[in-house]
Amino acid sequence: MLFYFGFYSSLLLIFFVHGLVYAAICMRKSRVTENKSFAWLALYLLLSVLFITPWMLGFAGWYDEQPYRDILLYTPTHFSWAIGPVMFIYVQCLFNPSYRFKGKQWWHLAPLGLYLLIHLFIFLHDRIFKAEPLLLAAGVDPDFTDFNQLPGLFSMIVYFVLALRYYKLYRQLMVQVVSYADMLLFTWVRNFLLAFLSFVVLTLLFGILGLLFEVNYTGSWWYYLSFAIIFYYIAINGYSNPVETTVAFQPNLLSYRPAILLGMPKARDNREEPPAVEDIDFIEIGKPGNTNPDIDFPLDSWKEKVIEQVVTQKGYEDPELSLMGLAAMLKTNPSLLSKVINQGFGKNFNDFVNHYRVASLQNKLRNGEQQHQTLLSLAFECGFNSKATFNRAFQKHTGVSPREWMKTLS
Repeated sequence: MLFYFGFYSSLLLIFFVHGLVYAAICMRKSRVTENKSFAWLALYLLLSVLFITPWMLGFAGWYDEQPYRDILLYTPTHFSWAIGPVMFIYVQCLFNPSYRFKGKQWWHLAPLGLYLLIHLFIFLHDRIFKAEPLLLAAGVDPDFTDFNQLPGLFSMIVYFVLALRYYKLYRQLMVQVVSYADMLLFTWVRNFLLAFLSFVVLTLLFGILGLLFEVNYTGSWWYYLSFAIIFYYIAINGYSNPVETTVAFQPNLLSYRPAILLGMPKARDNREEPPAVEDIDFIEIGKPGNTNPDIDFPLDSWKEKVIEQVVTQKGYEDPELSLMGLAAMLKTNPSLLSKVINQGFGKNFNDFVNHYRVASLQNKLRNGEQQHQTLLSLAFECGFNSKATFNRAFQKHTGVSPREWMKTLS
């Protein structure tokens, strides 16, 4: 097989091979762990590898000799129309255990189908029916025409906005339904979105440079090298940073205050789930504290029930306490309980529970229990499940770090 090893072809070949390897091991990990997100990450990496293939093979001599030239011209590799939708589906799989790719979800890949049909039509026209390259008579690869690249760029921008919206709604939802929200606001997904954004910005930048200056084939190679570095970063971190969520939801991405469809969380650590009150419920995402005078339930009575369960019964000591679990204990539904906490206490669920965890820890410190136990072990006794979560919550509720607050005791 023809391949001229040089600086430009060999450097892209490294990323090409590593990208295929990571795509393969991500697909295998998806089957072993039954985590769908790894399968979509594998597809994303495969599309990214194909994206740089023409530039790698071009510098390896394929555009200069037959039949390699025709293989490049008639083989679809520039899947920019599909990279955006696949990225968006990957983000949904990371955050939503109830996500299923079926039904209307297939419309996300309709542009990909159109792209493949166009390539099939060109091949049939030139190589089968006419037996001469009429559509490709100028020898221009259709993948690099404005007809293909501009819609692909537009698709990536649209799906990046949708993914960012999805991520923001997820963050807003978690603080309203779990008391360990910091554990679920995954840094990796934020970094993944930033990496994808850098690719979009890079595409726009090189497009603008192409309009202002004449960029030759070698100049464009740097764009594909930059893209290869970005997807290599995504491959390494996506494989090594698995995300596992337990709260199923369905956001309305187009609504200002979307209703979220909740599901009861899965059991963790082989613990029994609290008895299910409702398998699904709707939660309005909004700022806490906006009291509605037309509420149809006795707010004060429900506040007393919540205080009894969370404070008196020390429910806050459960590190996995959730809105759904507390609703089951109180024999009500998460929607009503969310309104009680937001309107009655002026806090979201996460801040409400952590407030009492911090207060409990302060009492322990005032009693001198830090002389017999470490500060972190006391924090775990109060319901915190990580050092980072504990430090952030304590700083938020007191305005100072735990060590600084302890100095005030003396």
